[in-house]
Amino acid sequence: MTNRMAEAPAPHAVQPLLSATNLTKEFGSAGGFLRGQDQRVRAIDTVSLEIRHGEVLGVVGESGCGKSTLGRLLLRLLEPTAGEIHFDGQDLSGMPPGELRKFRRRMQMIFQDPYASLNARMTVGDALMESIRLHQGLSKSDAKGAAAELLGQVGLTREHLDRYPRAFSGGQRQRVAIARALASQPRFIVADEPVSSLDVSIQAEVINLLQGLQRKLRLSLLFISHDLSVVEILSDRVMVLYLGRVMEIAPTEALYANPTHPYTLALMQAAPGASRAGTRLVLAGEIPSPRNPPSGCVFRTRCPFVIERCADERPALREVNDGHFKACIRDDLTL
Repeated sequence: MTNRMAEAPAPHAVQPLLSATNLTKEFGSAGGFLRGQDQRVRAIDTVSLEIRHGEVLGVVGESGCGKSTLGRLLLRLLEPTAGEIHFDGQDLSGMPPGELRKFRRRMQMIFQDPYASLNARMTVGDALMESIRLHQGLSKSDAKGAAAELLGQVGLTREHLDRYPRAFSGGQRQRVAIARALASQPRFIVADEPVSSLDVSIQAEVINLLQGLQRKLRLSLLFISHDLSVVEILSDRVMVLYLGRVMEIAPTEALYANPTHPYTLALMQAAPGASRAGTRLVLAGEIPSPRNPPSGCVFRTRCPFVIERCADERPALREVNDGHFKACIRDDLTL
């Protein structure tokens, strides 16, 4: 076991497709309607990460931990308050809007609600053709053929081109949303809870589809979910967020076999069907408000292993095993 300090995990010597360094996002302002009251909420707090070519990085954590905000920051759908984002070696952080639009075809997003993310007034074919013609510059007839091919890739047929979103089931709509994300031939996709709104019977089909497409097209994915079993299936590495901070990040097999942070273990034991042996953790209380997070370690108010130092010292993300990082000052725990 090592104790090498690390500001940002560096899991591989090869240049990653996407990286973020000390990424921070605050909402609100320093002055609210009550004079002198700080109204800022830090949704993402100095998060650093790397995603390699063809890699799936899973992101887990309770609701409100900043998972979706992180995904939107990486695509610059939200502007970061601080930090840097690099895509394929180019700095996106200060890139002008016009130049950033050229990168949009390389980065796409699959949203949680497929119906809300589709234009109800456009047929599926028109929606796909619009994106194909914009990003690939094809003629109308060629774009229609490409749209039909995309539908085939996601398990639908040419006959679906002329239908409106309301004519599809939830699972079919998400397939259309996946096809639309692929229309620009991206290299990186943020999948934000892509199956959480679907029936359990349909979720496995969509997960298998995503997994097959990711491998076939060698896509890099940020896969956001609260379902740890799904994340385990899809992800090469997993990042655990709590109140906008990284608690732990590791290769999937290592994380699930040997979580080193109390919050990670608590999440695993709270998951449906969990049967992991070892220390049994029950989280007390609710997540603190991000408007007024605890000092030191933000998890300390719910951690059963808290000590006095936890209130004074913000734990750095440090490597405890090969490629396995945690933000906890205690090395004496056996979880």
